[in-house]
Amino acid sequence: MQPPPGTFEQIRKRARRRKRRRAAMSAASAGVAAGVIVLAVVALPKVVPGVLHLKSRPASAAGTGPSHNTGNGTPASRGAHSMSPSTSPPPSTPAVGGTGPVPANFAPSSVTFVDQNIGFVIGQAGTPGQCANADPTICTSVAETMDAGQTWRGVPAPDTGAPDGKSGVSQIRFIDSSTGWAFGPELWVTRDGGHSWARVDTHGMRVIDLETAGSQVYAVFARCTGTGADFAATCKHVSLYSSPGGSSDWTPISSGLGWNNGYVSAKVVLGQGAGTTTLQGYFYEPDGMVLTGQATAGAGWTLTGQTPAPCQPLGAQQDGQPAGGQLAATSNGGLALACPGTTGSNQETVYTSSDGGQSWQQQASVTVQGTATSLAYGSGVLMLATTQGIYTSSDSGQTWQPTAQLPGGFSYVGQTTPTQAVAVPAEPGSYHAVWVTHSAGQSWHSHPVTNG
Repeated sequence: MQPPPGTFEQIRKRARRRKRRRAAMSAASAGVAAGVIVLAVVALPKVVPGVLHLKSRPASAAGTGPSHNTGNGTPASRGAHSMSPSTSPPPSTPAVGGTGPVPANFAPSSVTFVDQNIGFVIGQAGTPGQCANADPTICTSVAETMDAGQTWRGVPAPDTGAPDGKSGVSQIRFIDSSTGWAFGPELWVTRDGGHSWARVDTHGMRVIDLETAGSQVYAVFARCTGTGADFAATCKHVSLYSSPGGSSDWTPISSGLGWNNGYVSAKVVLGQGAGTTTLQGYFYEPDGMVLTGQATAGAGWTLTGQTPAPCQPLGAQQDGQPAGGQLAATSNGGLALACPGTTGSNQETVYTSSDGGQSWQQQASVTVQGTATSLAYGSGVLMLATTQGIYTSSDSGQTWQPTAQLPGGFSYVGQTTPTQAVAVPAEPGSYHAVWVTHSAGQSWHSHPVTNG
């Protein structure tokens, strides 16, 4: 008696499925033995009106073998970051290994300091195909300093590569020695000083800027189509979100700003409000308007005035920062803005504001070599980074002098204390170092991101 039509085909299909399952289980067992765990797939969360619940995916990890970027080691003991009782940290899996040597050829792309001594850098290191991560093709690395950049040690890094369109990370910010974020364009979070990282699902949006203040973190989300390293190019619907440092819930502060041409950028800066100890936040919108508010949970932000700043942020650089106007906040309630002149003029006109951007006072223009990339402002000292060097003003922008020259220049300058600041070279692969000043920008010293 012949079986019903199709019976043998069904039997063959079931056999093939069983064979695939056995092969998958065998591969998974081999992976565990080798110290590899596959990323879990998490369903996309629902977006509750007014709040974006950004769920975290556990980073890949293993129990033995080389560290993501440091080699073997034992995690250093750290104090846990306190959390609100109503929130819980996102799930994360300890990364491979712990602290250890800095990987070879470290090329830092971003730096963050939580005080005058403790800082972190992120970048690419090693040789693709021979990197120290669990996946040898991923060369993203993180290093930590406890002595203002004099010495460094490696810590595990997010399990992702350099920026490539919608994937990868290039920037880093920490709110204290435990809690930090890697971003641009993806978003990753750590709660244990970088020993484990979890990826945050941003619903297809890219994070083009992020800053921390007190217990709050602020991020600029955008929908972009830029490819390769230009992850912040052709962006639309730029929005500012905030989140408590111990939560993964992000609340919109500004609605999405739609722009037809998409060649826009935006920036968030944080500083102390005038005449108060309250931290103040400023959102430099794509149209040049400045939105401001207290950098505290649940605080509402408003436009500082009815007219835009003297210039717009324009398009984005490869690190997501504006290529046009450079905005910075100071610790005594002031703002500074460097506006580029006409194409080929090499002139930057500096403006300052003592009322949060409601009005601006023009200071001197400075002739610079290269293109302005970043501005830092604190206690009357202004530092302007360009693609050729750093220019410093000790009188709030009235007079300027070049204080650091470097082929290729700097992509970022930021102030840690009234006298200490740090800068990142625009061509990190050529220098493998960050630059630090302890004299309010008057002199700069290279600090290689290497062992010892």
